[in-house]
Amino acid sequence: MKRHFLFFVTICFMMTTACMQNNQKNQIQYPKAKKTDTTDVYFGQAVSDPYRWLEDDNSDETAEWVTEENTITNEYLSAIPFREQLRKRLTDIWNYPKYGVPFKKGVHFFFFKNDGIQNQSVLYIQNALDGEPEVLLDPNQLSEDGTVALAGMGISKNGKYLAYSIARGGSDWNEIYVMDIDTREILKDHINWVKFSGISWKDNGFFYSRYDKPDEGEELKGQNRFHKVCYHDLGTNQENDQLIYEDKSQPLRTFSAYTTEDEAFLMISESESTSGNSLYASKINSLKELDFKKIANGFANDFQVIDHIGDELIIITNFEAPMQKLVLSDYNNSDPKMWKNLIPEKEQVLEGAGLVGDFLFTQYLEDASSKAYFYNLEGKLIRELELPTLGTLSGFNGEKGDPIAFYGFSSFTIPSNVYQYDLTSGISTMMHASEVDFDGTQYQTEQVFFASKDGTKIPMFIVHRKNLNMNNDNPTLLYGYGGFNISMTPGFSISRAAFLEQGGVFAMVNLRGGGEYGEAWHKQGTLLNKQNVFDDFIYAAKYLINNKYTSAEKLAIAGGSNGGLLVGACMTQEPELFKVAIPIVGVMDMLRYHHFTIGWAWASDYGRSDDNEEMFNYLYGYSPLHNIKADVNYPATLAITADHDDRVVPAHTFKFMATLQEKDGGNNPMLVRIETKAGHGAGKPTSKQIDESTDMYSFIMYNLDMHPVFE
Repeated sequence: MKRHFLFFVTICFMMTTACMQNNQKNQIQYPKAKKTDTTDVYFGQAVSDPYRWLEDDNSDETAEWVTEENTITNEYLSAIPFREQLRKRLTDIWNYPKYGVPFKKGVHFFFFKNDGIQNQSVLYIQNALDGEPEVLLDPNQLSEDGTVALAGMGISKNGKYLAYSIARGGSDWNEIYVMDIDTREILKDHINWVKFSGISWKDNGFFYSRYDKPDEGEELKGQNRFHKVCYHDLGTNQENDQLIYEDKSQPLRTFSAYTTEDEAFLMISESESTSGNSLYASKINSLKELDFKKIANGFANDFQVIDHIGDELIIITNFEAPMQKLVLSDYNNSDPKMWKNLIPEKEQVLEGAGLVGDFLFTQYLEDASSKAYFYNLEGKLIRELELPTLGTLSGFNGEKGDPIAFYGFSSFTIPSNVYQYDLTSGISTMMHASEVDFDGTQYQTEQVFFASKDGTKIPMFIVHRKNLNMNNDNPTLLYGYGGFNISMTPGFSISRAAFLEQGGVFAMVNLRGGGEYGEAWHKQGTLLNKQNVFDDFIYAAKYLINNKYTSAEKLAIAGGSNGGLLVGACMTQEPELFKVAIPIVGVMDMLRYHHFTIGWAWASDYGRSDDNEEMFNYLYGYSPLHNIKADVNYPATLAITADHDDRVVPAHTFKFMATLQEKDGGNNPMLVRIETKAGHGAGKPTSKQIDESTDMYSFIMYNLDMHPVFE
């Protein structure tokens, strides 16, 4: 009797859901967004921009449009019958202790921990590994709603001071404060208008990067110009900080400063985009007598000093080595012709390196999974770090001369576990195992390789329940990024776990434009090759369909930032291939992106509409905003952005969705979710992460016609 009753209830639920879906889709009344006669001319081509007014984030009209859009979206999402059950399940999975990888400074050990659903992780300190941890800095005390987040930190070499930066409401703008670690006293030092900056100590102060105060009203959208490096001496006012480096002839460049671990050398990295840099170095005998020498010139390659041996700088670079290598450069004669190979280029991508214990530690990427090795200081291989399975290594932290180090490891089905590593014996010991309410042993991860449009082999990870029924009927989420030399590697996602539990399939494709196979792979997805990225993603979808994982009616796509551009471009090029599209904080206006905040720095990947006619035509040909066609049945769309996103300003999403709502010719919902007091994603409090994940996956499951069952 009970089984018949449950069957009856399930059938009723499915019928009710189907009726609600049809009613909702047909009854959505989108806000009437005004259209203005705004036109730009590019190389003789007139381009209309009728929703230009939505770029003004301070106007009453924009605020009213945002309010109306959020109201419609909230009404739609609130009517999804399983939304609150999904929220509860996500909260349950989220609620487990999460440990960061410990690190040592001076005589103290430090680590981050989140007890479960704290909005922000807390920084702890302990005097010994077996000592009692104490709270050093709790960002949850900085705001009632958790929207003030720790953005960065630097601890003085002697372990006496903590300098930390905070971000308010998700903005890229940071403020720096200083704490006396022994007394926990917050000192009077306070630094404003910090952006794209580290904190690097030297003696009784630190180096940082900043801009001048922006004009009122331009804080979140105005173009960032004239970056500079300063030095702050403890106990002084910011206006007295020493200017270390600037270039008044180059307003659109960034400058970052960092020191070697022993504070003997100061490096300045000069960039005009997200990849490639010039490198300068100076010995730090006196801040008043810095003598910068150009170690590496131009912006075609990447150069980073990881440490030094005497006067020889250890540099990781892709100069004449697309997969990267380690070289030694004499500070007194930095001619690249005189560089010595310390660890030559390999077939694997060298992601990072550092001196730990008495070894040179190197981290590589092989088919998008981590590998790691130890070498002596002459570059001879000593041993490999044995990792549990295919996955991602994070935060290998150790000090020169110390016998122990620490690292984290995660995969699609294993949350990050923290290990202690004995550098003498080569033995790893588990320190903190994640006790999440999700049984990863019930799922499997496979890696496949498929041919893209031009025949290039593209790797893709696919995660699903064991013994998946290959019947073209599995709800599937396809995710990608494909840009800025950034690699997508296996990692655990709480929100994806809830999707997998309901029979969902998750696929992550390693697109060209990323860094999974070195600089050549990156370049194949940039500028006039950008269409390769979209083709790779589209052919990943076709692979999933052709191999019976799913169908077009059961396929959702998602991506954030450059991945939001990916989703926007693919849904406008192949709208019939996807049922659901989730573009998150996406770059949607490829003709005007460089006019806002740090957008100009993306030109190395994208090119600019004012570069030349060929580049304009190429961008115009795939720009998501400009390729929405009238009367096309686009996938059910939930675009996600935030009011404090000053990386990819929300105007991209606003204009894209206003146009989509105007022109769409189908019955699928076209909704935009605009978060308040949030930015591009970094530092977002747990409460907002749960809310966003609930809405995103409710929308996906609902429009893929899933019928989740929660215990």
